[in-house]
Amino acid sequence: MKKYNVAILGATGAVGREFIKLIEERNFPYNELKLLASERSAGKEIEVAGKKYTVEEARPDSFKEIQIALFAGGSISKTLAPEAVKFGAVVIDNSSAFRMDPEVPLVVPEVNPEAIKQHRGIIANPNCSTIIMVMALKPIYDSVKIKRVVVSTYQAVSGAGKEAIDELTDQVEAVMEERPVKARVLPSASLDKHYQIAFNLIPHIDIFVDGDYTKEEMKMVNETHKILNDPSIGISATTVRVPVYRAHSESINLELDGPLSPPEAKELLAKFPGVIVQDNPAEMIYPMPLLASGHDEVFVGRIREDKSVKHGLNMWVVGDQIRKGAALNAVQIAEYMIHQNLI
Repeated sequence: MKKYNVAILGATGAVGREFIKLIEERNFPYNELKLLASERSAGKEIEVAGKKYTVEEARPDSFKEIQIALFAGGSISKTLAPEAVKFGAVVIDNSSAFRMDPEVPLVVPEVNPEAIKQHRGIIANPNCSTIIMVMALKPIYDSVKIKRVVVSTYQAVSGAGKEAIDELTDQVEAVMEERPVKARVLPSASLDKHYQIAFNLIPHIDIFVDGDYTKEEMKMVNETHKILNDPSIGISATTVRVPVYRAHSESINLELDGPLSPPEAKELLAKFPGVIVQDNPAEMIYPMPLLASGHDEVFVGRIREDKSVKHGLNMWVVGDQIRKGAALNAVQIAEYMIHQNLI
């Protein structure tokens, strides 16, 4: 198999580290590997497949002779992605910089792989909560069109970075030891006001925008419309940060265009690649973030009829937002391109 020169931007962060794990686990066909990060992280050593690599500072000329560039996300994408494309690289970007750009495909490989062919050097990875949701929506949408989606998310603190993980740990210890609880990170480190996340829920992810929705909530609306290529779907989202370390959960209510029974929905979901149905109420079997963490698949359960509306369906969806919600989705895009001879 042909091998490719690969660059990972943001190699020292959570998503960057996951990129590294995945290319090892999946035997990704790389020839040369370049690990890039900010000036602060440059010089660190990371071992990949038994070989030590020194992290380099990311610069515009870092992408010479690179064919595939995996960007972990962040504001630097807006600057460096076009530079990487100038050198001939295909950039798969995990930031929000290009997601709604009409010239940039927004891709979940199991859902809309055909969009990959439209790229002009940059392919956008959707928001983590959007990826997890559309994996569950797609097989149902293809069978019975969806009129309306109401989704509430229960998002792990790792979605806000290592600082949020550390804060949850520190706060739990403080509560148990009856010490004062300090809050410095959530709902967002960039805000002046912070709340305790330990033993609490915060219904606020990202900044508030028009109509008092948050940017995270509107990402789920706009990105789902783009991925499914159907702006007619009514979508309402509420995104909530919960005291869970890893894996996002979502309560999804659907209003469909026609009848679809819970057994039929289970059959459709079970056949869809990348989805595992865990749904046996009698045995108390259903998806949970603790069990989904570290797995590639999206798990769906609690599939049941919503009798308050004609053709209604409820389901509970859980996925590891660092793997399928971020790093794995990007690696799968690269693998698809390789297998389809698109790169």
